[in-house]
Amino acid sequence: MTVSTADSIQVIRPPRKPWHVELYIQVLIAVVIGILVGALYPSAGESLKPLGDALIKMIKMMIAPIVFCTVVHGIAGVQDMRKIGRIGVKALVYFEVVTTFALIVGLVVVNFWRPGVGMNIDANSIDSKLISGYVTQAHDQSVAAFLMSIIPNTIVGAFANGDILPVLFLAVLFATAIHVVGKRGEFVLRLINDTSVILFKILDFIMKLSPIGVFGAMAFAIGKFGLATVVSLADFMAAFYITCLLFILIVLGLIARLAGFKILQLIHYLKEELLLVFGFSTSEPVLPRFIAKMTHLGCSESTVGLVIPTGYSFNLDGTCIYLTMALVFLAQATNTDLTLWQQIGILVVLLLTSKGAAAVTGSGFIVLAATLSSVGHVPVASIALILGIDRFMSQARALTNFIGTAVATIIVAKWENELDVKQMNEQFAHPTEPRALVATT
Repeated sequence: MTVSTADSIQVIRPPRKPWHVELYIQVLIAVVIGILVGALYPSAGESLKPLGDALIKMIKMMIAPIVFCTVVHGIAGVQDMRKIGRIGVKALVYFEVVTTFALIVGLVVVNFWRPGVGMNIDANSIDSKLISGYVTQAHDQSVAAFLMSIIPNTIVGAFANGDILPVLFLAVLFATAIHVVGKRGEFVLRLINDTSVILFKILDFIMKLSPIGVFGAMAFAIGKFGLATVVSLADFMAAFYITCLLFILIVLGLIARLAGFKILQLIHYLKEELLLVFGFSTSEPVLPRFIAKMTHLGCSESTVGLVIPTGYSFNLDGTCIYLTMALVFLAQATNTDLTLWQQIGILVVLLLTSKGAAAVTGSGFIVLAATLSSVGHVPVASIALILGIDRFMSQARALTNFIGTAVATIIVAKWENELDVKQMNEQFAHPTEPRALVATT
């Protein structure tokens, strides 16, 4: 059963607009102004936090219904339902392999760079009250609890809580049921497709305010934590940012090259989304745009609908790099000796604890606390050392996670012969916007 999606993915080539009305230019200007306001007027910058929070809340209220409509439409139109299982398995295998590489890369670089050596921090002198909230949340992290959280308590609850995986779980069940009932489900499928067009139009209205939200978020981050905090741990931050960059250009770049495209082409295609991710320090607000643009790039709806929402919880390349580097950095800073075998053991633990860390601000910090509690080698209180820079570290984490999921979507689509290579190359050469996003950029 197939329903036309021409209205949602039609290619439109609008007249070239002046540079100052392009979304990515406006967001870039907002980032710079926000940094200046936060640095020069810290108290004023800190008071601008509601601007960023308001925009994130407005976008997040659109995520669940858009993901639901996209996944249902993509899956229900697939003739062979076994394909959905194959896509899911291939995506999870890919995520596991690449995130393992990310953990290893982080471990190698931090041992080579050694940013914490010479700090000589006494863990007993650190005020553990600063991180008590994160430690409490970390104790609630377990594999069983995570798996149970995928199943919503009620259908309404899946949408009300705003978590992606319960919505994905419900959408897969709903799409499968529509496929099974056949012609009786066609009306519902058309209604869902029409609803998604309206939802993207609402998103269009919201995204016009994104430069204001990014300005508020950046002004708050700099005003609250200050540039002095960044300078004091500049060596560790530099090591982490450079490691993420190397991972993107070398590891993901090699994967992209093997798949027949260049990583820089993909980065250029998603430049607006990447700037928004940087401004908000999380990739969650760009999820609806991300889904629309990857479909427009030539990946099938069913692949995009399954890989991207799943990737937001399982394909956390940047988070994995951060976890290994932060843990070894804290051991170096507190003069805690970790043997090679202990570090390998920590890597194995991280393979489990890193899964399910949703791509939202602060999740990496919670998982780090959970890992420190599990391994017991490094004092848990030591994570207070990096509390002040976590907001800035989350920007690199989110950007790396986002690019990694984009690459994964193309790879899985190609494996399944669900990638329109001609359309992808055309979009890389002459980018256009899906109809749903034309008004937002």
